[in-house]
Amino acid sequence: MHAPTLRILRAPLAFGTSALAATAQAHVVERNADAALFPGSFDPWVLACLAASGAAYAIGTLRLWRRAGIGRGIGVRNAAAFVAGWLVLVVALVSPLDPLGVRLFSAHMLQHELLMIVAAPLLVLARPLAAWTWALPARARAALGAALRTRGWRCAWRTLCTPLVAAFLHALALWTWHAPAPFARAIADPFVHGLQHASFLGTALLFWWVVLGARAGTARALALLALFATMLHGTVLGTLIALSPHPWYPAYGATSAALGIDALRDQQLGGLLMWVPGGLAYVGVGIALAARWLDQRVPAARARPSAT
Repeated sequence: MHAPTLRILRAPLAFGTSALAATAQAHVVERNADAALFPGSFDPWVLACLAASGAAYAIGTLRLWRRAGIGRGIGVRNAAAFVAGWLVLVVALVSPLDPLGVRLFSAHMLQHELLMIVAAPLLVLARPLAAWTWALPARARAALGAALRTRGWRCAWRTLCTPLVAAFLHALALWTWHAPAPFARAIADPFVHGLQHASFLGTALLFWWVVLGARAGTARALALLALFATMLHGTVLGTLIALSPHPWYPAYGATSAALGIDALRDQQLGGLLMWVPGGLAYVGVGIALAARWLDQRVPAARARPSAT
């Protein structure tokens, strides 16, 4: 069983590692060849985090499958979701889209959408916490389990995992970072830029964790409410950006003009990306979840004995 198991995860892991190396090399070559078009934004810390998370997921999944059998605990679909979400992170954070996001607002918005509505739900579906926990040594796993069972941690985690709290934190990050002043600071400072992306991805992971993991009837209703509220305020923000008669982010004026693109049209395109594809994604997930939950309730209702 060990050899087939290794083959299942060795291929995506090797592909991901080689993709990172090739992308990094291409990025450095491209930056040296045309530094005026793609300013330096290569961050080895991003590569290190991506490589560590991918390797830990593969190691943890292999250990779990060796113990319980292939597909037990973490399914093959979960592993495929992680590979897909991980590759989306590579596209958003390592590919030429990242330096282009410093030059064009629309490219920056595309990064945000990839992080929040593509990579985040895929990574949640991958069950990464289980895999990363199994990647730890046995003693570390036991210590972590004991820490997570403490009363303080359980209370804090239950609070964070409330649908409305998760939706509020995600909304706070979205609206705060898209205000003109914080956004301009993120463009000018690579460290702040990293904090911006980390807050988008982190709050999106929490949001999708809560929404996709809702089990009880009340939690499911609140999850749908959180989805609707997020779709609504995201659409409002995208509409405000797209329909504004003047640029919100003057820092993009010179950089977009250097590429032959009007700053206001660039901003309108970025707002449309948040407005239309972003809104449709939340609506689609909401419909899919509602349909799945209804399908689960129908057999349960049929199985109840009728009172006669």
